[in-house]
Amino acid sequence: MRKELIVSRLAVIEKELERRREGEKNITEYNKRKKHRKQLAFHKCKKRNRWVFGGNRSGKTECGAVECLWILRGIHPYRPNRRDAFGWAVSLSTQVQRDVAQAKILKYLPKSWISEITMLAGRRDSPSGGVIDQIKIKNVFGGISTLGFKSCDQGREKFQGSSLDFVWFDEEPPRDVYEECLMRVMDRRGDIFGTMTPLKGKTFIYNEIYLNRRNNPQIWHECMTWADNPYLSKKEARLLESSLDGAALDARKYGRFSDGAGLVYPEFDESVHVISPFAVPPEWQDAISIDPGLNNPLSAHWYCVDWDGNIYVVAEHFAAGKDVDFHAAAIKEISRRLGWKTDSRGRVRALIDSAANQRTLASQKSVTELFYERGILADPNVDKDVFSGVSRVKSYLCRGNGSPDIFVFSTCVNMIEEFRGYTWGAGDAPVKRDDHCMDELRYYVMSRPEAPKRTESVSPIAADKLRRIKSKRKRCIQ
Repeated sequence: MRKELIVSRLAVIEKELERRREGEKNITEYNKRKKHRKQLAFHKCKKRNRWVFGGNRSGKTECGAVECLWILRGIHPYRPNRRDAFGWAVSLSTQVQRDVAQAKILKYLPKSWISEITMLAGRRDSPSGGVIDQIKIKNVFGGISTLGFKSCDQGREKFQGSSLDFVWFDEEPPRDVYEECLMRVMDRRGDIFGTMTPLKGKTFIYNEIYLNRRNNPQIWHECMTWADNPYLSKKEARLLESSLDGAALDARKYGRFSDGAGLVYPEFDESVHVISPFAVPPEWQDAISIDPGLNNPLSAHWYCVDWDGNIYVVAEHFAAGKDVDFHAAAIKEISRRLGWKTDSRGRVRALIDSAANQRTLASQKSVTELFYERGILADPNVDKDVFSGVSRVKSYLCRGNGSPDIFVFSTCVNMIEEFRGYTWGAGDAPVKRDDHCMDELRYYVMSRPEAPKRTESVSPIAADKLRRIKSKRKRCIQ
């Protein structure tokens, strides 16, 4: 009798455990499934203001919803946890909230974690069909965490007063709502994170987050594309791609900002082309390239080339409102630090815009001559053809085309920023704004010989053998 009672109780316990496992299967599936590299980068990032700019179906919303649940449940694998977190999920409208952010939260939220649901519209026993106001979630440390749902169409005033641990923006908010939410997380040193497709063009998010013009050390972003999502059908991706124009494709496939004219270098991918600095062999040193400016910024970069023809941009000097003495001293100091090659008299060589040869009424000497007097041998004989230069740079950026690649050290922040914002203007000319790095990059790339295509050669013996095999197969078919 006692044995039967024990077996019966064990069966009840096993049934309860199975119920709990079944209830938690969604979040567990996300934890165990094949997450792509950029989702992991978002979850692991320690910054307090982090964003994912992703194309549709790139997996961006998934990682935003799961990030919320990890924080609320107290089970975040990469950040400190607390017993009673309070956060908001912010959507553009209540309808978008119900269909996107709320749906993703409910998809990954096990019912066993829910303590209470408060509805704005609809029934608590069927929350997916209504509009949720708050969800209270059981925290593993014994507390109760709260997730509130907000919509931007409520206006900034509805975002006042609360003190939060995090705010998740699902899609881009208005500026006043964003700034109000920054105030909500300030006293608790909370997090702001957003997941969005940049369909509105170059708004304040482009400047504040993507370009990070204020150089806020707590801001981080990543761009997700269709190719990053291992679960997206390649056939469906190709079909959708064929129906979109250039600007829409930039946003919906690549998660890129566009002002309607399109990026000059959409091939530029920071996760590929931006790399951490390393000790470059002296044999790789090739040239310095300068786009001169006194009141406007002067841009100079140091270029290296490896044995496969790949270009590395390893250092930069970028400053505005300075004279030639300042720039020459900075260029020589960076060259000294890099151990850059010099001639027998300790002078460094550089390419420079041919406009530096011009003399003005304010100076009897050209910029080229002034640099020469200060130990910078500036060569103004550069090819300034914009269309050819852009095409050549594109060939280096476009991977898998048989040409070498180009890589930029992460310390070259001004060049990286210009890559992000370099756009086409009227006709075939880029917009003449924030283009100093892009100009001297073209001068350098055009100074190099046409990159040879990487081809695989076949020996005469192997070629003859292959020819005989094909001939034999042909006879068999006949």
